[in-house]
Amino acid sequence: MAKKEMEVVRSIDLKRYMGRWYEIASFSSFFQPRNGENTRATYTLNEDGSVHVLKETWSNDKRDYIEGTAYKVDPKSDEAKLKVKFYVPLFLPIIPVVGDYWALYLDEDYTYALIGEPRRKYLLILCRKTHLDEDIYNQLVEKAKEEGYDVSKLKRTPQADPLPAENGGTDTRGVWWIKSLFRK
Repeated sequence: MAKKEMEVVRSIDLKRYMGRWYEIASFSSFFQPRNGENTRATYTLNEDGSVHVLKETWSNDKRDYIEGTAYKVDPKSDEAKLKVKFYVPLFLPIIPVVGDYWALYLDEDYTYALIGEPRRKYLLILCRKTHLDEDIYNQLVEKAKEEGYDVSKLKRTPQADPLPAENGGTDTRGVWWIKSLFRK
């Protein structure tokens, strides 16, 4: 049985979407440390309409991060379908890694979101705060299930209170991706 076409958010206001989002849960990703905590993404609108992406996570008291650029797949469409491009390894940016970033759900106040991609191998639950109400979390999980995701793969992301310092710990820019090749 073929999976239905995913429904995505329409008429997203990118300016309102900008800022910091905390990862509440996600599917494990090949480029993210397995024991990552306090994972967050900060989005900044560029003058050309693209979005600067800074994704950070902490593991073993070290800050790992990766930067990239997101842009609308079809600038004329009102669908919230974006592509995200990261260059890896970061210290020798020669290999672009491009992925889909589709907003599957976004509340009207832009405080929590469900993000996925068409192959259903990547899923994120994001929130402007480090913790999300359990009822809302469960509603987002149900929405993901309706869109054809195997939600048994969803893993909650530990978030500390208080959060680590803005750039706390030792930076390991670029190492994150290399370690991921060996699943460390």
